[in-house]
Amino acid sequence: MTTETAVTLPGGEMPTWSDEAADAGPLATLVARLVPDDARVLLAGPHDPAVLDALAHTRVTALLRGYPDAAALAGQVDRVVVAGVAGLPADEEYDLVLAAAGLDAIESVEGPRFGWDARLRRLAAAVRPGGTLLLRLDNPLGVHRLVADSPWYADRADAAWTVGGALDPDRPAALDQLRTRLADAGLRAGGCYAGYPRPDLTTALLATDRLTRHTDSGLFDALLQRSCTEGFDGRFVLADPARLAVDALHAGRAVELAPCWLVLAQRVTDTAGSGPAPAGLPVALVRAHGTGGPVLQVLDGPPGWRWHGTAPTGRTTPATAPYASRRAAHRDPAAPDWPVPDGRLLRTLLLDGCLRRDTGRLRHLLRGYADWLAGQAEQGRLGGAAALAGADNLVVAGDRFAVLDPSWRADDPLPVDVVLARTLWRFATELVTGGYAHPWTSTLDVAGLTVVLGGVAGRDFDRTVVDAAVETEAALGAAQRGLDAAGRADLDAHLRAVTPTDPPSGPRSYQQLHEAWRRQREENTRMAALLAWTEELLTSRERALRRAEATVNLLSGSLSYKVGRLAITPARLARRGARAAKRRARAALAPRQPEPKRTERS
Repeated sequence: MTTETAVTLPGGEMPTWSDEAADAGPLATLVARLVPDDARVLLAGPHDPAVLDALAHTRVTALLRGYPDAAALAGQVDRVVVAGVAGLPADEEYDLVLAAAGLDAIESVEGPRFGWDARLRRLAAAVRPGGTLLLRLDNPLGVHRLVADSPWYADRADAAWTVGGALDPDRPAALDQLRTRLADAGLRAGGCYAGYPRPDLTTALLATDRLTRHTDSGLFDALLQRSCTEGFDGRFVLADPARLAVDALHAGRAVELAPCWLVLAQRVTDTAGSGPAPAGLPVALVRAHGTGGPVLQVLDGPPGWRWHGTAPTGRTTPATAPYASRRAAHRDPAAPDWPVPDGRLLRTLLLDGCLRRDTGRLRHLLRGYADWLAGQAEQGRLGGAAALAGADNLVVAGDRFAVLDPSWRADDPLPVDVVLARTLWRFATELVTGGYAHPWTSTLDVAGLTVVLGGVAGRDFDRTVVDAAVETEAALGAAQRGLDAAGRADLDAHLRAVTPTDPPSGPRSYQQLHEAWRRQREENTRMAALLAWTEELLTSRERALRRAEATVNLLSGSLSYKVGRLAITPARLARRGARAAKRRARAALAPRQPEPKRTERS
């Protein structure tokens, strides 16, 4: 790219408007795979700076509608057109047209208004024959809308001036409708990805064809669970989006409920001359552990699916933890180059066994997991990725257990019982705070349920081992999040304070908050009953004591009591006299000690 940027103002620009670019996530990694060097690229709409980094070796023309965005982008691209889609020259064609912000972000209110179809046709005309259009479409029935605590139609923000979804007949509202519109515009849809967890924060791109076929994949299960939990962390929602997304996966509807779709379409001259679909696209692209983490890809090859790690595409790198020399775990840069094992997620199988009260299945799974840990241990200690893999990172195929993502590894080997107790404690925490039904008594706390699960696994450990497991969980969580010593102490205190009446961590789901309130009400009812029983017991004991006191007082005033007291008094006096005489006799019979001689002073 050149340092001198030509800013074109053909008319219709919005002088004071600025669009907020969505977080790129794995989009930049996908763009880097699609674009060859020295290609001509049209960047339609606002995009994250990480996408510009992925286009560093190309010739980029940016199409924006807000002048402040154009001024900020000057010097980073070859050319900027500020007018929306109306200002795009009709005779220019590009190898890649990137509209990952959707088509609403390229229509200016200061110029002629286009419909959705007209904007699509204009961008399709800018794609050279054989070129590619990368387009994002938001889903009006996505998970993000189904769990939103406020309706989308009540949004009065400045950016919500357009009507989206099924209310606009000009706009496609489903993936099949989008493919039809692309075909009408002379484009053939090829690869397609479902974006989770939100349109403005896409941390996981999952190939739609694989997502539909592999409904029991432990990989997709884990990716949906993690992306939706992290993407809605701390937000108020109606229901748990991770639970909804995973259920949609098992029902074969994860594509239909995706918050957005990212479609690759090629321009064709006629139907007979349409080329093949883009080959070599990843099965999944996911950003590991929150913002700023590396992007991991799942590639499909002859041996099967395989992890492939890439360096972060952002302009900043995560800061090193202040106590880096004391970290409990580290990310192995070579670990993502690893086969993806087949099987179902252990967490899902355990939850299914608990909900169906299938204690035999639970015993088989937990004992198999405990034996798998013991089989890899050396002298009772376990290291590497197996020491950190919990139920949400293990897949089960028959009686075989395997680590799904081996990126994180323990710095020092851990005792096998602590590793097992950590996994069981995390599962017990999710079980009781999430409100899941299970076959054990509801009065157990998290540590007690962990001990019970350890017994189901055939291991006998006490709460001391559970305390060590919680301490290990705090140390590992601090290492993964880059926390300092104070942050680690706060995390440890937070983990130890978890009770069955607490809501689960992550999204603040109204359903789960309601269930937590019900558990607190049941606990308060039980405590009130216990208090009432204790008060009744104390009252009965107090009444018995009063009756005893009354009896004593009654007896102390009777004639028999007084006669008995007169008879006992001489005996008491005689006993005292005998004791005194005995002491005097002992003193008289005791040998006297010789007195020390006195020396006269000179």
